[in-house]
Amino acid sequence: MRDRLARFMSGRYGVDSLGRAVMIAGMIFLVLNIFFPKMPFYLLALICLVYAYFRMLSRNISRRYQENQWFESRFGGIKRWFAKQKGYMSLRKNYRIFVCPSCHQKVKVPKGKGKISIHCPKCHTDFIKRS
Repeated sequence: MRDRLARFMSGRYGVDSLGRAVMIAGMIFLVLNIFFPKMPFYLLALICLVYAYFRMLSRNISRRYQENQWFESRFGGIKRWFAKQKGYMSLRKNYRIFVCPSCHQKVKVPKGKGKISIHCPKCHTDFIKRS
């Protein structure tokens, strides 16, 4: 059975960023359909999920790759912004992040040190903040 599935999937494109985004949109439309059943959300969800499976099972790898590259060029900034916010959230436990008043460079300072003088590594400005 496993060998049969492997043979079926060989030469197929698989899941990529665009495929994941389309599947997530389909799931969101399904949830919206629960709350607003008179709207056409079910049809939109069905279209999204069928398109996502079409992309996953497609043998035209070059065309699916081009579609994914287009998607990444348009929406990759949003993905990077969320990754940056996730990094900031992981630092919040041990560090405070201040913005330099003159050059707007972000400076990371350990928490719990009281009132300290912070030296900006970019413009060499000193400013005082409470960590």
